[in-house]
Amino acid sequence: MAAEPVNVNEFQELARQALPKMYYDYYSGGAEDQHTLKENVEAFHRFTILPRVLVDASRIDLSTTVLGYKISAPIMIAPTAMHKLAHPEGEVATARAAAACNTIMILSYMSTCTVEEVASSCKAIRFFQLYVYKRRDITANLVQRAERCGYKAIVLTVDTPRLGRREADIKNKMVAPQLKNFKGLISTKVSSDDGSNLEAFANNTFDASLSWKDIGWLRSITNLPLLIKGVLTCEDAIKAVGVGVDGIVVSNHGGRQLDYSPATISVLEEVVHAVKGKVPVLFDGGIRRGTDVFKALALGAQAVLIGRPAVYGLAAKGEYGVKRVIEMLKDELELTMALSGCPTVKDITRNHVRTKHEALHSML
Repeated sequence: MAAEPVNVNEFQELARQALPKMYYDYYSGGAEDQHTLKENVEAFHRFTILPRVLVDASRIDLSTTVLGYKISAPIMIAPTAMHKLAHPEGEVATARAAAACNTIMILSYMSTCTVEEVASSCKAIRFFQLYVYKRRDITANLVQRAERCGYKAIVLTVDTPRLGRREADIKNKMVAPQLKNFKGLISTKVSSDDGSNLEAFANNTFDASLSWKDIGWLRSITNLPLLIKGVLTCEDAIKAVGVGVDGIVVSNHGGRQLDYSPATISVLEEVVHAVKGKVPVLFDGGIRRGTDVFKALALGAQAVLIGRPAVYGLAAKGEYGVKRVIEMLKDELELTMALSGCPTVKDITRNHVRTKHEALHSML
């Protein structure tokens, strides 16, 4: 019997062993040179934590709120596609794990379980991630179904006018399964002889003309709060606040879209400053440790999203695996907070982290 994993990175190795190569490559891979993919993780190493000692750390409270909903820790489940490729129970297992950990899952538009199946699987606060299709009626159909099923917010992904070039998927001739959400609406079967079936499907269906003015259209078809995911610059953050979004997710799509876009942790602070507290800023990309969560919170994120770690937990050990991944990150964050002298998440400030640049500056 193999030893139980003791950290999130060990779950990645278990997932690699458990999954067919095509699917592991799909989940773990990034665009082109995978520079951004690697940087998302490595950029965290350039921040150090500055602890405060002799602070009463006998009780640490990880809880926070997102859009007014209380969650047990500032760690949410990012929208990631096609969980049934990782485990037969798919998104239902992920949803149950998130519910058991008292946190929010964002269900992917490209899920392999339907919006309805996930909603009826367990009682929890859930958000729904959205792509806009050329056929707007399909997008509207999904939004209205999500609202009817009690999802509490829409998270619009805005960094995907086309799919990024994921070379592993092209080599493996990655095949997308039929997505049940679209049954009777659209076929996800596309013939593509020269590479990724998924890329062919996305480029046939995603609306590349989507622009800021379309936020108004989305507002007109739902009463749910709207967050936009995929913002990396202060200019776009200011525009987003201007068009009235209810939240921003700083994300580069896990390094799967534009290679050489910046690591998300390196641009989080400028987005937070641009937003000036008007809407919550969530952080996505490269979280593998509780210290990473702490750093993102110190730089102004309300909460972080975990994508690959949840999928790796799911692939390795199903619902239990996802739960363990969330618990590990929570336990590590709790320890980091205790050792840094931060009894609550509100106590985590910008003064608790330092960049290499600031460290040099303080020596001058």
